[in-house]
Amino acid sequence: MVKRRTIPQMENKTRGDRVVDELLHLIRERGYGAGEKLPNEYELSAQLGVSRNTIREAVRALASRNIVDIRQGAGTFISPKKGVADDPLGFSLMEDRRKLVEDLLQIRCIIEPQIAGLAAQNGMPEDIAILGGLCEEVEVLIRKRGDFMQKDRDFHTQLASCSRNMVMSNLIPVICEGITLFASMVAEQEYEQTVKSHREIYEAVRDRRAADAQQAMLFHLLYNRNRFIADQER
Repeated sequence: MVKRRTIPQMENKTRGDRVVDELLHLIRERGYGAGEKLPNEYELSAQLGVSRNTIREAVRALASRNIVDIRQGAGTFISPKKGVADDPLGFSLMEDRRKLVEDLLQIRCIIEPQIAGLAAQNGMPEDIAILGGLCEEVEVLIRKRGDFMQKDRDFHTQLASCSRNMVMSNLIPVICEGITLFASMVAEQEYEQTVKSHREIYEAVRDRRAADAQQAMLFHLLYNRNRFIADQER
């Protein structure tokens, strides 16, 4: 028999709000990670003691907050966005795109070298293996002169995951919007230096060389910053 959970009564909260809170508690309590599937509507309805319609509405609310993904015919899964809004810092409303790219690169120079150092110190072998796989995928796409932007963002996001710092893991996908903006505002993609820098960062992390990982990341970002400024001045 499935154990029924009771929903705590909270002032000024609707039944739907309380079910959303209870689902969030369930996700945290069971340690669901990105990509993992939640129980179906029948199971959640029985566990929380509410109707399937209420469960459905609560799941849609979580999906609107990028906490879960609803896949028709497959079920409900934990979103890799981890509840981070698509544009929490309002980048889409900033008119001066050049200034935005420069400022994002400046912020990344402050934060990402430290992330690379933490990744070298704290990364679990399985996390670092994923980082290595992404490094190789970027290299394959570059050799084909293909679009490697998504894999580039995935590399930087995975590096943040290797740091084992929960705040950084959520922050970097937002900051990595700078990668997309940067690519849209330079005349040509830099292939060789991207391969070299990513490989140096990955190998330093893999070999637990924190200082080298920091230095390689800083060089990578400063190189891109200088290239962007030179490109804009032409």
